[in-house]
Amino acid sequence: MEAVMDVWKDLDWSPLLISLKTGVVATFISFFMGIYAARKVVKASPVKKAILDGILTLPMVLPPTAAGFFLLLLFSRRRPLGILLYEQFDIKVVQTWLGCIIAATVISFPLMYRNARAAFEQIDVNLVYAARTLGMSETKIFWKIILPTAGPGIAAGTILTFARALGEYGATSMLAGNIPGKTGTISQKIAMVIQDGDYVTAGVWVVIVILIALCVVFFMNLILGKQMKNTKQW
Repeated sequence: MEAVMDVWKDLDWSPLLISLKTGVVATFISFFMGIYAARKVVKASPVKKAILDGILTLPMVLPPTAAGFFLLLLFSRRRPLGILLYEQFDIKVVQTWLGCIIAATVISFPLMYRNARAAFEQIDVNLVYAARTLGMSETKIFWKIILPTAGPGIAAGTILTFARALGEYGATSMLAGNIPGKTGTISQKIAMVIQDGDYVTAGVWVVIVILIALCVVFFMNLILGKQMKNTKQW
């Protein structure tokens, strides 16, 4: 117990701050991209829908290290895109916090997309038809009818996206590395201290992650519980 207290007093909180900042930014990006992509896929033809869905869902089924490998190839300063970003815009992705954001966004995006798509597909089309007969524009229908109706599903997707981005490890370690105070996230910190044999520090960080995860699950269940109250039960 004394060892745990000593670790707690000397704990470097930068991994938590980096993870939180990365999770918030990645969730913000995934939120808008996921809703946009889900809306486009729902409206697409069956063949186009199958192709787009496969591409957009791919990061969720790939090993994170494989996704990180492709991102590393894409943004490396030895590759055309990496060279262009660095020489023309002075933007470096590899081993930077921007790399953390990109990796977390790519890995967590499918969760936002899949939940948003499922929410859109469960909307009663009669509501949309009724709004059209009343002369509402497609933009107004989306903001006034579709988005509020799909709100609980989108909210749950947002929470899951944040949780996934917060705990991302494989792609982040490949693209951003593990630079303390810069790109070192909670997941990387846990892996590093375990390699050093410091199980007490690893345990403290695991407890912190578990508490965050419990909060995420609690809020998700709270949102879904409110949705069920507004839905007729069979």
